[in-house]
Amino acid sequence: MKPMAHLGVGIGWRPEIADAVERLSGLDWVEVVAENVCPGHLPESLLRLRERGTLVVPHGVSLGLGGADRPDPAKLAALGERAVALGAPLVTEHIAFVRTSSPVLEAGHLLPVPRTRDALDVLCENVRIAQDALPVPLALENIAALFSWPGEELTEGQFLTELVERTGVRLLIDVANLHTNRINRGEDPAAVLDAIPLEALAYVHVAGGVERGGVWHDTHAHPVPPVVLDLLAELRSRVEPAGVLLERDDDFPAEAELAGELAAIRAVVTAGPAAPGRPATAGSGPAVTGPGTEPGTEPPGAEPRPVEESTRTRVALGQAALLSALVAGTPVPEGFDRRRIRVQARALAAKRADVVAKLAPELPVILGGPDAYREVFLSYAKGRPMTSGYRRDALDFAEDLLIRDLPADPAARRRLTAWWQDRAGARPPRRIVRWARTLVGRAA
Repeated sequence: MKPMAHLGVGIGWRPEIADAVERLSGLDWVEVVAENVCPGHLPESLLRLRERGTLVVPHGVSLGLGGADRPDPAKLAALGERAVALGAPLVTEHIAFVRTSSPVLEAGHLLPVPRTRDALDVLCENVRIAQDALPVPLALENIAALFSWPGEELTEGQFLTELVERTGVRLLIDVANLHTNRINRGEDPAAVLDAIPLEALAYVHVAGGVERGGVWHDTHAHPVPPVVLDLLAELRSRVEPAGVLLERDDDFPAEAELAGELAAIRAVVTAGPAAPGRPATAGSGPAVTGPGTEPGTEPPGAEPRPVEESTRTRVALGQAALLSALVAGTPVPEGFDRRRIRVQARALAAKRADVVAKLAPELPVILGGPDAYREVFLSYAKGRPMTSGYRRDALDFAEDLLIRDLPADPAARRRLTAWWQDRAGARPPRRIVRWARTLVGRAA
């Protein structure tokens, strides 16, 4: 593989901390959630950073390359457009599934794929499709998980190594996720780092979380704990990473605290040379640019064999059963830790409520405050799994309330009607339609 250009120490750009990010001294680069920016209307803050020469890398969260279906061409095109608009040398995504097509369900979250031969075959083909469609190289991130799949055939290290060998894709290693999986799935981070091809390392993520009841929640809303910095040092002892990035998505601290966390990360990265004999990916080598797949292990000129549809079907059935249990209340599939699945289901519902409230801050106000909103939304979510994105979910939630003649206060109901109509561009359902939909819902 070509060496990665030196990135340095960066931070995840978020609108809530845009001003602070611009003022951070010594900041080398930023990463932006790809789905949160529009190529033709980039935020002024990002434009100013680019004018200063700050590299911006788009980080996707919605492709679902680990899903049973082939990647959505429209989503691939959108990710590529953002890479071009930002002048990025690469794009990144996750080794995860986020939806199923039969039934149509959205997790609204990154869920782990089973480390089986079937799932790896599907992932590799999906990655190759994405690589062919994207204008720049792709790197994939290991994700944090609350639970393990039963019947796994490969370790994390084996799964990631074979993925790289078969596709030439680069890796984005999140050391906070390695810690999460140590607590939640009993996996040894050092064993993962020892097993994976570190010459494929694109860059590194660092983030905070919190432990509750023996479960580590990768919140991106807490300070980076020492144990995660220790894992960064473990990685640094093996290889010099081209870049390290601090992620923070909520409960943003004061600017001085962000600067302090970046300083702590920089201290680890610059602590000393990588272990002798291990390849280093940083340095002054050329940036990885240009589309296509870097060579894997196939013989020259050999085309990878297409994945059989029966393989995709097996993966689809397993993912659908799991996601349905998580968001639609169906029985937990055999072999899963039922307590962990319940924890994940509650976390998904809570995240769904939080994101909808952030996208539609008027709803908690109309419904009588955050607590009242949350109670009503979580009740709604139990019977209405998400089938599209969060913005559609906010509209569906409001419509569901109106169908049931809620809120009870007429003034609040009029405000909710006006809010829904302004965004849906339609009249609220007539009473006869409300009755019909309610009956259908009860029958289901």
